[in-house]
Amino acid sequence: MTDIAPKPGLVLLVVSTAAFLASLDTFIVTIAFPGIRAAFPGDDLATLSWVLNGYTVLFAACLAPAGRLADRYGRKRLFLIGVAVFTLASAACAIAPSIPVLIGFRAVQAIGAALVMPTSLALLLTAFPPHRRPMAVGVWASVGAAAAALGPPVGGLLVEASWRWVFLVNLPICALTLLAGPRVLRESRDTGTGVPDLLGAAGLLVGVGALAYALVEAPDHGWGSPAVVAAFVVAVVALAWVPLRSARHAVPVLDLPALRVPTLWLACVTTGVFAAGFAAMLFGNVLFLTSIWHDSVLLAGLSLAPGPLMVVPVSILGGRFVHRFGPGPIVALGGVSFGLGVLIWLLRMDSTRDYASAMLPGQLLTGIGVGLILPSLSGVVGTVLPAARWGAGSSMVNTTRQIGTVLGTAVLVAIFAGTPDLTDFRHGWFLILATAVATSAGGLLIAARRRTDHHVEPPSPAAPVVSV
Repeated sequence: MTDIAPKPGLVLLVVSTAAFLASLDTFIVTIAFPGIRAAFPGDDLATLSWVLNGYTVLFAACLAPAGRLADRYGRKRLFLIGVAVFTLASAACAIAPSIPVLIGFRAVQAIGAALVMPTSLALLLTAFPPHRRPMAVGVWASVGAAAAALGPPVGGLLVEASWRWVFLVNLPICALTLLAGPRVLRESRDTGTGVPDLLGAAGLLVGVGALAYALVEAPDHGWGSPAVVAAFVVAVVALAWVPLRSARHAVPVLDLPALRVPTLWLACVTTGVFAAGFAAMLFGNVLFLTSIWHDSVLLAGLSLAPGPLMVVPVSILGGRFVHRFGPGPIVALGGVSFGLGVLIWLLRMDSTRDYASAMLPGQLLTGIGVGLILPSLSGVVGTVLPAARWGAGSSMVNTTRQIGTVLGTAVLVAIFAGTPDLTDFRHGWFLILATAVATSAGGLLIAARRRTDHHVEPPSPAAPVVSV
């Protein structure tokens, strides 16, 4: 049985701070994109788009391998390495002299973030006793969700000085994390396994990377273009091969027994569906405010702030209900709140600016929904998997979240082909509403299945080793 860290509150602070930055960087650069484009006018839009897309692609592809490596070589060690890589890459991005250099260091930044996300959740679950884990996971997941939603307002403020500040802002926070982490965190690992399947990890990297490439490039080049079709073929072949490889390897990149737990499988699918709607909502609302209401970037960012302000307090309260009722009902309730917020936009938003009675109510309701949904889905890992598989399980949930983010953004871009008008935005809100309905359905299915699920025991009886 895993020992409990003596200062779990400090563990929560350290890992949540790192998770906040990793999530924030996925979205904050979106608001800085016009400034980056103006600074490098010689590069075309297709090249510039990979400043945004490259991060998400690498982040999604590296999450699962990172979780398996952390389970084997130590979660604290991989967490601190990830923060260090993220810090150095952020500094390099801030001084990048060209777009190719910026894209390259954004990719390195994503690798660091991918090391941080699954290890941070695993370290958190190790630090807290079972009855306090729902609350702790609620805080951890809520700061990630708040970071994603705070990207536009924070980015809007920083871009007023320079686009480079969206990267420089990471440095002091990362430095404090690197100073506190070695003192606060305790090492944990699973000593019952051998060397992870690096070839399988490479296959997953190729498969997810090719899928993400196809999804983000299709709106520009066409769904039937040779490059997009080839990428889809590569993705299908690679992603079909990885489970076959995992079934034969002693330490597979995919934890197939864990995936056979219905609750975890449902949590992964529901996370991906909701992430698609969440990402589309954030991206779509920024475009709506700047193109239909003609707000400045700063005003648009500040207009989106009320939603994130709801996330953290709601997630803390929701964590208490998760401990009592389980994650499924809370996810279903969150889907209802999120859907009602989108429905208000669908019915009330038009070309005349009416923030107080049209945009704001939807912001508050969707913020409540995010605060209930994402922490509850993240907490499923700690309820149905043993400690030895927390890193791998959390990486699978986070991988589906990133894939959903890419898919949601790509579909919305396809709807907005050219210059979007009010009708295009209403089509987008309708699809986002559909993801909210599907999320509620997923929550109900999780509630129904969780009663019959049990922990999936690891092949070896060895327990995780915990040390100072």
